[in-house]
Amino acid sequence: MIKILVVDDSHAPREVICDTLKQFNIQVAEATNGVEAIEVLKAEKFNLVITDVVMPEMNGYELCRWIKENPSTKKVPVIFCSTKNQDFDIHWAQKQGGDAYIVKEEFIKDKMQLLKTIKYLLKQVK
Repeated sequence: MIKILVVDDSHAPREVICDTLKQFNIQVAEATNGVEAIEVLKAEKFNLVITDVVMPEMNGYELCRWIKENPSTKKVPVIFCSTKNQDFDIHWAQKQGGDAYIVKEEFIKDKMQLLKTIKYLLKQVK
């Protein structure tokens, strides 16, 4: 079974993402910031991480760098899902090691985009 960690400090978007994934029989865990996510990642193995950018304590960019620098998680794909939609934001996410970037507004309009991105990234890891 696919297991995904969803990291977002805002309850509503985190819940929408988790509910969407659960509809497709994907096992989901949640964290509200990067620090909490690291603790979860140290305790459990995940196929993929979906993270917001702007969060307290540790933002999504810092979390992504930690994931990609850590030997036990460096191959875990990271999808950024954020309201930040400027080219700079997307470029900076890629520079941190992010594998994909989805703008939350686009996700709300087309939830299948996230699922297609997940499927594509998981095929790349195998």
